[in-house]
Amino acid sequence: MTYVVTDNCIKCKYMDCVEVCPVDCFYEGENMLVIHPDECIDCGVCEPECPADAIKPDTEPGLDNWLLLNAEYADKWPNISAKKDAPADAKEFDGETGKLEKYFSPEPGEGN
Repeated sequence: MTYVVTDNCIKCKYMDCVEVCPVDCFYEGENMLVIHPDECIDCGVCEPECPADAIKPDTEPGLDNWLLLNAEYADKWPNISAKKDAPADAKEFDGETGKLEKYFSPEPGEGN
């Protein structure tokens, strides 16, 4: 099992999860984070820290595509291990549906 970041992270990109991860398995895109499935130790400390409820265990049904997206972009984006500020308009996008199709950016973030 691993944890995956899902669509509600897009345009919210809260980073509370990054701060608690003991193995630094988060990677930063321009407008979301992903978890490297081969680095995640399944500890689960990140899941309750996400204000947008965007982190799920991959054992939940319907997350296969999110697991693939997390794996693909964790290999392309820079590692992030220190919390940064969320976007100023994050609350406006929290809970919006269809964010992958509307807003996903394959561009990398800055990392640290």
